[in-house]
Amino acid sequence: MSDKPHNIAVLMGGPSAEREVSVRTGAACVTALRETGYEVTEVVVEDENFVLPDGTDLAFISLHGTFGEDGQVQDILNARGIPFTGASAKVSRITIDKEKTKEKFRQHGVPTPAGQLVRKVEEITVPLPVFIKPNSQGSSVGSRSASTREEVAAAVADALKYDSSVMVEQLIQGKELTVGVLGDQVLPIVEIHPLDGFYDYTNKYTKGRTEYFCPARLSPEVTALIQKHALMAHRSVGDAIYSRVDFLLEKDTNPYCLEINTIPGMTATSLLPKAAAAVGITFPELCRRIVELSWAARQKEKTV
Repeated sequence: MSDKPHNIAVLMGGPSAEREVSVRTGAACVTALRETGYEVTEVVVEDENFVLPDGTDLAFISLHGTFGEDGQVQDILNARGIPFTGASAKVSRITIDKEKTKEKFRQHGVPTPAGQLVRKVEEITVPLPVFIKPNSQGSSVGSRSASTREEVAAAVADALKYDSSVMVEQLIQGKELTVGVLGDQVLPIVEIHPLDGFYDYTNKYTKGRTEYFCPARLSPEVTALIQKHALMAHRSVGDAIYSRVDFLLEKDTNPYCLEINTIPGMTATSLLPKAAAAVGITFPELCRRIVELSWAARQKEKTV
């Protein structure tokens, strides 16, 4: 194996509910990596039988949600002896699972909303109002708040279309924030301000539906506190390489960590590139840093 990667295969598409967004992420990363000087091949993934070109040094994973962020594609690449970007299979299996992630947060002192995993509505003991989401999905697919028993029943039924279990959390009202972490570098906080409702799939991926402020409109003290919790969360699950950590800020003072995205979106409306740009890291440079951090991590894993 060469001492650094030159031929990169960008994996995009995939079988998850987030396929369309993944294709957009992958296309943006292909362009950026070529600008940086890598030889890049696009690989549109349908299932586990995807084919990589001969001579691939590194797979750049742009697969969101199931198959991409849950350790499946990482296991396949490990079996084929191909290094890849981002979190290991082990870390991915934790971060895709909202209950396992929440447990890691609790163990490492990261504040997170009270929550429980249920398979049917009768099991819920978290008091109303609540927020309900599939346990192992991303992009806010199948997620919504509920303040009455009827709303809870409808929200659980909807979430169960996407997963066999559902995370029911105490509803936190406040500013929606996200923090990018690149290696040991914590990026500026992005404040997410949907013009209507919460940051759901539509508001997330439709231009003009959401305003963003980077850096977020927060005091220096609160900014430092949230960035500290973001790094703690990033490290609590193992070495995620790079991530985007989501928070809700109650009453402008109490941050609650919601989850970690180990393959965050990298499109024109995506938040990790926005945060990186705020400290002068261009999109091609961000992709190059992800490649280099990931390559170093894979080399280190071989020696452990």
